[in-house]
Amino acid sequence: MRFTKQNFVMLILGIVTYMTDIGADVWVATDYFSKGLYLWCSLTVAIVLLSSFVVQFFSYTWFKEDNDTKLNWVYLFHLFHGGIFARYWFALKYGYQAAFKQISSENQLIDDLSSVIHKAAIDGMADISMLRLFKTFLESTPQLILQIYILMTTNNSAISQYISVVVSFSSVTCSTVDYQIALRKSLPDKNKFARISSKITYLLYKLLTLTSWILSIVLVMVLSTKIAFILVALFWLGGVFWTLKQHTEFCKSAAAEDLYRTMVGIILIFTFFNIKGEKTKVPLSVYYVIRALTTSAILCACMFWKSQFNGKIHLLFVIITVALTLVSGICFLLVYYRFFHPNNQCTQDVVDGPEPERIGMCRISKFIM
Repeated sequence: MRFTKQNFVMLILGIVTYMTDIGADVWVATDYFSKGLYLWCSLTVAIVLLSSFVVQFFSYTWFKEDNDTKLNWVYLFHLFHGGIFARYWFALKYGYQAAFKQISSENQLIDDLSSVIHKAAIDGMADISMLRLFKTFLESTPQLILQIYILMTTNNSAISQYISVVVSFSSVTCSTVDYQIALRKSLPDKNKFARISSKITYLLYKLLTLTSWILSIVLVMVLSTKIAFILVALFWLGGVFWTLKQHTEFCKSAAAEDLYRTMVGIILIFTFFNIKGEKTKVPLSVYYVIRALTTSAILCACMFWKSQFNGKIHLLFVIITVALTLVSGICFLLVYYRFFHPNNQCTQDVVDGPEPERIGMCRISKFIM
């Protein structure tokens, strides 16, 4: 597997997106504080801090697992919530060497697939993509729900709120597709995610289904925040239960594994991912059937209790948007799994395979697919 110049550019784009997302959150929180909207400010900051703590925890844990020597400066970086920047530094360092300075030869290749420097760059990219996925569903997606809810229920709208929504959507899109690229890049038995048509199809499938679900949750919040929390909690419990049944072994410590399973449950609130690389047809179908039925019930409830909205939003427009994005997203899902899913080109579909089948496995081989 080769780390290309395109991958290097994607790394740079990733860090720019990451910093822009943080800047937008700080801007909107400051705006709320200056207007005396302390509840919205506190919720915005709390979401950012929670996601940052989780990202730093996993990042530092992985650094300790990968390095026998003590790295005090790495600990300090993570203590001050800069761990992912340390990872970007390593990834860009190895990525630059792999993409611009490495010349393939028999002496440089450790096997038929990649050289040491290319593997280091690919593994670094994979770790970053996993951490960004955590951030996406712990921070960007909840931030989207919060900001859209505020815009729908209050008359105090500002440019910072709209920018926060746009940046969060961009972050969700980029990190989801970036993760899928890193997954394909890291696993030799999966076909590359090289064709632009496959990337666009996957992006639209994820973006449209996420948009539909985010708007559905916001509609429930407008009707009743308590019911919205119960709905989200039920999906989270279902995700955690399924994760427990898969007997995941991603982390070395029990505490870290419990946190990982909690995180997977949060991700499964919003979108489907295969946890252990096994066949996905049945769980994927069940997941989106439940999603479609739940969304339909939400839209029916909104039409029945439309007086609760009191003209706060253009309800019919939002309902049509939810329905169209859900149907379109599922159509792109079907197209993706019919024509672009790796199993269409590869016979093996087991991520946690026996050791002889996977020499030098990277961390992503045990992560959610």
